[in-house]
Amino acid sequence: MSGLLAGKRLLVTGVITDQSIAFSVAKIAQDEGAEVVLTGFGRLSLVERIAKRLPKPAPVIELDVTNTEHLEGLADKVREHVDGLDGVVHSIGYAPQSCLGGGFLDAPWADVATALQVSTYSYKSLATACLPLMSPGGAVVGLTFDATQAWPVYDWMGVAKAGLESANRYLALHLGPKGIRANLVSAGPLRTMAAKSIPGFEQFEDAWTTRAPIGWSLTDQEPAARACLALLSDWFPATTGEIVHVDGGYHAIGA
Repeated sequence: MSGLLAGKRLLVTGVITDQSIAFSVAKIAQDEGAEVVLTGFGRLSLVERIAKRLPKPAPVIELDVTNTEHLEGLADKVREHVDGLDGVVHSIGYAPQSCLGGGFLDAPWADVATALQVSTYSYKSLATACLPLMSPGGAVVGLTFDATQAWPVYDWMGVAKAGLESANRYLALHLGPKGIRANLVSAGPLRTMAAKSIPGFEQFEDAWTTRAPIGWSLTDQEPAARACLALLSDWFPATTGEIVHVDGGYHAIGA
């Protein structure tokens, strides 16, 4: 079998619709020779239905990253389908409505804590839950949105992403001795279900499409997905703790 990911076994989280980055990751991974296992949260039947749109069948495992039992049992559940993992994709984020849309000063701690647990801490939780399945040469990849700036309406999710970017560096530090890499892809704005849940998110769209040096499509998930898969491949053997921008170059251009 040929392909960039021939023989690789990947766990992909966050496939909610076929417009999600995670779906594109799973699709291209299969096209490149990988065996893919998905996780879903909540309406598993919906994820299973979306999974049927992939080129090949992919099993779906229930995973709530805030549920200790789910995390502790994840390795065994994955072993029912593959005998190990070469890569893990973290495409998970959530913040209660009070944490988005301009309510930064008023969001209660309980809501902020939820945003941080699901969007930040879960990166570490997922990685450690999968460690028993991984061996040297493996990789973990997560998705972020440039956390070096304060963005209108992004509020506490922006704080959660800043934490995610820091957690990525610490994962690189602590997983490195095990031979496992940890990197993030910082994607530009995309019209995913997650984006639609952020009030006022359209404020990002015009800026990106007009200022990104090589242009930016709000509806094309493939560039971000391809970057994730490149980082999971054997072509980045000495890269860890990194954030790869896939945003048309927007992050490099001043106002």
